[in-house]
Amino acid sequence: MSGIREAVIDASAIAHNVAAIRAAVGTAHTMAVVKADGYGHGAVTAARAALAGGADWLGVADIAEGLELRAAGIDAPILAWLHDPFADFEPAVAAGLDLGISTREQLERIAASPSGAASIQLKVETGLNRNGFAEYDWDEVFARAARLQRDGALRVRGVFSHLSNASDADDARAVQAFERALAAARGAGLEVPLRHLASTAGALRRPDARFDLVRIGIGCYGLSPFGDASGADLGLRPAMTLRSRVALVREVEPGAGVSYDLTWRAEQPTRLVLVPLGYADGIPRAASGRGEVWIGGRRHPVRGRIAMDQFVVDIGDAEVAVGDPVVVFGDPAEGYPSADDWAAWSDSINYEVVTRVGPRVARRS
Repeated sequence: MSGIREAVIDASAIAHNVAAIRAAVGTAHTMAVVKADGYGHGAVTAARAALAGGADWLGVADIAEGLELRAAGIDAPILAWLHDPFADFEPAVAAGLDLGISTREQLERIAASPSGAASIQLKVETGLNRNGFAEYDWDEVFARAARLQRDGALRVRGVFSHLSNASDADDARAVQAFERALAAARGAGLEVPLRHLASTAGALRRPDARFDLVRIGIGCYGLSPFGDASGADLGLRPAMTLRSRVALVREVEPGAGVSYDLTWRAEQPTRLVLVPLGYADGIPRAASGRGEVWIGGRRHPVRGRIAMDQFVVDIGDAEVAVGDPVVVFGDPAEGYPSADDWAAWSDSINYEVVTRVGPRVARRS
């Protein structure tokens, strides 16, 4: 280790995961979603690894994330789909980003771009009630987009939406709504080369939602979107190992309390160690008194409150010394706690566990 806080990123695991999902799904195109700094793994590292694994598109939430990839020399197609109401689209158009469009105002502004005809993808609402054109707008919006395309003002490259993954019935209704949107687009004279609806969950379990392209987010990073199957069950490998070092070892007597509010007190003589990671680094405070870490070849429990910069672990009579490595989470095949474990201990999801790892944690690959 080169510091007290470190997330080791296995780029080969990301490449493996993309290749595995591509083989299982079989769509013509695969988008690796690298928004939110590659789900905490580092956007540039994740993007390059995903492309090595066979992805031919990259997905980001906003324009700045797409421009970061371009600045790193990545020239693969990139879609950015969530925009500030006052966003300046010119840098995105000049950089060749595809822009996801969800409002008429966005459509008109991009059509008027002096940087040239932008490539856009139209987002439609199919059940999540977030961004995207509502069904009552489809005919008019598709007709307007078709006119703008004929006039050379823009290029409509795709139509897309998102599943809720709430239930089979909800997702079936979303697929049906998406089919209606595609029919409306065709009726307006739009023949789009890219139609996409499914993220990792839909890609793996809903063949009817695959269309031309699937968007692989959490699966890229070796984690499962399902409650009934682990990443390993899906043939995936976790890409992040979060680790630190023992900063202090202390012997305490019965009755000694630990951390803020003294929510835990020793019932017998024991040894405690201090780990210099806290909720400022993404360790969920909700896992206080519930989490475990790997030290010296086995797991040990977190005791007391997780603080902003540190937490305490009970090692009992284990032989542990200052400077020994601590693995917070990693590949459970190695015996480490997993991101799924920490999600369960904090009543959250694995997506949040990896994406909340903070900027003080150095990424190494």
